[in-house]
Amino acid sequence: MVPQSPPQTADVEQPAAELPVHAPETEGLSQVTSVSQLSDVRPTDWAFQALQSLVERYGCIVGYPDKTYRGDRALTRYEFAAGLNACLDKIQELIAAATTDFVKREDLEIIKKLQEEFTAELASLRGRLDGLEVRTATLEKQQFSTTTKLVGEAIFAISDLFGDQVDDLNNTVFQDRVRIDLQTSFTGRDILHTRLAAGNVEQFLIRGSTLSAFVVNSAGQQQGTAEGTLTPRINGQTDNRVVLDRLDYTLPVGDRLKLYVAATGGKSQHYVHSTVNPYFEDFDGGKGSISAFSQESPIYRIGGGAGAALEVSVNDRKTVTLTAGYLATHADNPGAGQGLLNGDYAALGQLTITPSDAFQIGLTYVHAYHTAGNSIFSLGLGDNNFFTGTLPANAIHTAFGLSAVTNSYGVEASLKLAPSLVLNAFGGYTDLKLLGSGNGEIWYYGLGLALPDLFKQGNLGGVMVGVEPYLGRVNAAGFGLRDLGLRDLGLRNDTSLHIEGFYKFQVTDNISITPGVIWVTAPDQDNANSDYVVGTIRTTFSF
Repeated sequence: MVPQSPPQTADVEQPAAELPVHAPETEGLSQVTSVSQLSDVRPTDWAFQALQSLVERYGCIVGYPDKTYRGDRALTRYEFAAGLNACLDKIQELIAAATTDFVKREDLEIIKKLQEEFTAELASLRGRLDGLEVRTATLEKQQFSTTTKLVGEAIFAISDLFGDQVDDLNNTVFQDRVRIDLQTSFTGRDILHTRLAAGNVEQFLIRGSTLSAFVVNSAGQQQGTAEGTLTPRINGQTDNRVVLDRLDYTLPVGDRLKLYVAATGGKSQHYVHSTVNPYFEDFDGGKGSISAFSQESPIYRIGGGAGAALEVSVNDRKTVTLTAGYLATHADNPGAGQGLLNGDYAALGQLTITPSDAFQIGLTYVHAYHTAGNSIFSLGLGDNNFFTGTLPANAIHTAFGLSAVTNSYGVEASLKLAPSLVLNAFGGYTDLKLLGSGNGEIWYYGLGLALPDLFKQGNLGGVMVGVEPYLGRVNAAGFGLRDLGLRDLGLRNDTSLHIEGFYKFQVTDNISITPGVIWVTAPDQDNANSDYVVGTIRTTFSF
């Protein structure tokens, strides 16, 4: 045990008259070899000289580089006892280390005499130190240390859209999105996310179907397809004003339970055990794939907002987990048809099975309610926003001014074929009910190939081929007319492919550059619409 500086005993409760006037500073400590170097200690009696000889031989008192004791007066008996106690501890340490021959017999006699002279002070000091150790141990057991870590990400992206029918509506853009996530832990296992965000990422204007005229946001802009939406677009348009876009808390309860509570900005991706899409999934950040569709199955884009979730692990290895969650879009609104239970919501259940490090599968179900103006794959953001899929798949209910109920079923799987070769796949079906009118069905599926550490450690190559959510069938009635199908509404059901390729180059530990392209065929599920290509160069700064 390293002996402590005698002045530090002022922290122990003692009679006020016997305490040093000034608490010693703690910086700049160094070992000295003689008590005579401590200029404010008077070397006038035998006890001082005896202790001095012990210090010179065993180096057992700590002083300051300027050779002062910082007591501003002669040592009290308690202060001297503290120094003596430090020497006793040092000598006991030497004896315990089997260096008995190094401790002289005459020194042991001096120590015995000093102990007799200062018996009362040593007993009082040690008693108080014992009490302090007990109190300190109790505090350490009861207290927690609140720790907040700042995790930031800034994305700069140069993007453009190329195609016969879109060139005149769009230009090359330079856009940004910044996220500052304050991650606070109170116990060491829990985490409170307080995330601030700002961005200026406008969606490219792509109108394909006749529904555009009936699906308009609060700015009066007609909405088009969201196929090929880039990830910075998600929560990315605030006109660069700082907003709170996430506030949630995750708390493990024991080893097999985990509780999640979101006050705002909650998403399914935040609480499910896994979206089963390794390397591509970066929670809409700038270090995974480049599109909202390829980062995760569209089933996780259904609903969002405030609510809670619970994860249960069937075993300690967490090879089988069950997740249930509920998020409401307007939980803060007490108005009619709003609030936590009466407005738009999404309730999710998922079984995740991980039999090995190389294979994982997820089975997902989502039941959701959508009012007109709240699209299906919108993350609960409202205002006719949506981030993946065609316009008919997202907003057929809005076009009719109806509310809708959806029941969605998804399968997600990942297989690591080799350390640098991972195959990801997902598929989903959504049963759509237009309340008071009819029904429909929505389909989506994708296959991705991830190539981690391609050409260099930390780099990532990726290819994704799939079909974003499309309206496969609709039967709308109740308008005093015959049942209306897709063609009656001027819509088609042609296959619209999403073909994506990207390569993330890790420049440094904190900077990456990702060029990528997305080719969309038959946009908005209509072969009459010309194909288009989205090109982007994304630079991500992580800190």
